[in-house]
Amino acid sequence: MRNYFVVGASSGIGKALSIVLADSGNSVYGTYNKTPVPQETGNIKYYPLDVMDDTLNLEFLPEKLDGIAYCPGAITLKPFERIKSTELISDFQLQVIGAVKLLQAAMPRLRNGNNPSVVLFSTVAVQTGLPYHAVVSVSKGAVEGLTRALAAEYAPKIRVNCIAPSLTDTPLASSLLNNEQKRDSANQRHPLKRIGIPEDIAYIAEFLLSEKSGWITGQVIHVDGGFSTVKL
Repeated sequence: MRNYFVVGASSGIGKALSIVLADSGNSVYGTYNKTPVPQETGNIKYYPLDVMDDTLNLEFLPEKLDGIAYCPGAITLKPFERIKSTELISDFQLQVIGAVKLLQAAMPRLRNGNNPSVVLFSTVAVQTGLPYHAVVSVSKGAVEGLTRALAAEYAPKIRVNCIAPSLTDTPLASSLLNNEQKRDSANQRHPLKRIGIPEDIAYIAEFLLSEKSGWITGQVIHVDGGFSTVKL
C-alpha cells in the first residue's frame, strides 16, 4: 500500500484519480477548497486546503509520501486582445506558483517515499495552437517546463511527469459542453470521436504515480483522443 497526496481531489480528474488509487488499495490524502466537503469513503481522507495561501499547512500528511498529483486548474478562454494582466497573473498563480509552493512544502515527505513520483497537468493547447487559449497556454506551458526541470533536479530519487489532456467532461469544462450541439462538435473534433472522461486521465495518472512506470520521468504524456497527432 502506498501513500498518495491528491491536491484538488473533490472534483473532476482529481476526484476520479483519488477513487482509482483508493480502489487499488492505496491510502489517499485528498484536498478540497471551493467545492462542498466530500464524504470520506474507503481509503480516501479529505482535508481543506487553499493553494493560494501564503503558507501551506500540511501537518495532516504522513511522514512518507509515495506520490503527489497536483490537479487544481482553470479554463480561461477569450480573445487575446481582451486578456487582462490580472487574469494572466491569477491563472499563473494557481497553476504554476501553487504547484511550486505545494511541492516545496511536501518535498521532505516525498523524499521519504518508496520510488516517489509527481504528476502535474498541462493541456493539449500548449503544443497544439488553439485560438482563445493564450491564458491557459502560458501557464500550462510553464508547467511543462517545470516538469522537465524538476525531473532533472530530483533524478534518480523522484520521478516527475505531466499529462496533457484534451477537452474532458468535468465540471471545469461545463460551459463548453452545456448543450448537445457543443458536445457533438467537441466529439467530432477528436479522431476517436469523443471527448475525454475523467477516468481516461485518471488511469494514466495512476500508472505514472505507481512503480509500474519506474523508468519514466520528465515526460509530457498526451491523453487527448488523438487530437494532437492524428488528422483524419
